Amino acid sequence: MTQSHLSRRAVLRGIATGFAALPLLQAGQASAQDAAILSETDPAAQGLGYVADASKIDAAKEPAYKAGSVCDGCALYQAAQAKDGHAPCAAFPGKLVAATGWCRAFAPKA
Repeated sequence: MTQSHLSRRAVLRGIATGFAALPLLQAGQASAQDAAILSETDPAAQGLGYVADASKIDAAKEPAYKAGSVCDGCALYQAAQAKDGHAPCAAFPGKLVAATGWCRAFAPKA
């Protein structure tokens, strides 16, 4: 049976690296919780045709929209971080989008 040998220096370096990364992990969690809800008037939202309530989309004016397509069913929507009907979206970094919303970046979950 072979034993792996770690030096005390390597162990201490690993512990120090872990402690150094802790504030970064906490900052990432805080930013998702503290992110602002995306407004339909935001330039990025307007660029992708974002609406907070997909049921109000006029299909004649937005041909890319398919009935039933909402943010909650999109691969970019980070449902695991959802709170109060909103969650982060990869299409709008730093913003929360409505689960009932839609935009042209919609990509159905696989």
